Amino acid sequence: MNVLIVVSHPRKDSLTFQATERFAQGLTEAGHSYEILDLHGIGFDPVLQGVDEPDMAALEQTFSPAVETEIQRLKEHDALAFVFPLWWWHLPAMLKGYVDRVLNNGFAYGSNHLHHKHLLWLSLAGVTEAQMEKRNYGETIQHLLNVGIADYCGIRNSRVEFLYGTVEAEPDHYGRLLDQAYQLGVNYAK
Repeated sequence: MNVLIVVSHPRKDSLTFQATERFAQGLTEAGHSYEILDLHGIGFDPVLQGVDEPDMAALEQTFSPAVETEIQRLKEHDALAFVFPLWWWHLPAMLKGYVDRVLNNGFAYGSNHLHHKHLLWLSLAGVTEAQMEKRNYGETIQHLLNVGIADYCGIRNSRVEFLYGTVEAEPDHYGRLLDQAYQLGVNYAK
């Protein structure tokens, strides 16, 4: 399987990028190929402008060159993974803008749907699992991403995985999180 890994974090030296690399290593171990798309690295503009606004009346829509490039990139992969820090219980603005602009009407929903077989949302959460579940945040986030986005775009095999407690300073804990990311790559399509 050829997986597009979309990563959203402003710093290359972040735990998010380390988790991305370990996830990619796991994919390789399992025999998959991948491409890493660094949204900050390519200077992706997350702001939805008029040219990319969904036109619900159009059967086909032409988008900006930047969005057309990303649509073509998505077409070249069988599966997806989004790797990102959880900020304010949601996607970072950069990744939310990517979803808004690229997973657009007529391509990802409406008259067409995404063709991808699998989608993994790999989120790094500063809180513990207990803190996440205290107000049912985990279930709410999973529903939003798996149903509100993936299922709406035609991807039935979508799941959310959290790497918890990312603000801890204990090196062993970070090692366990990176091992978890690696295992998610190894077991990606299982």
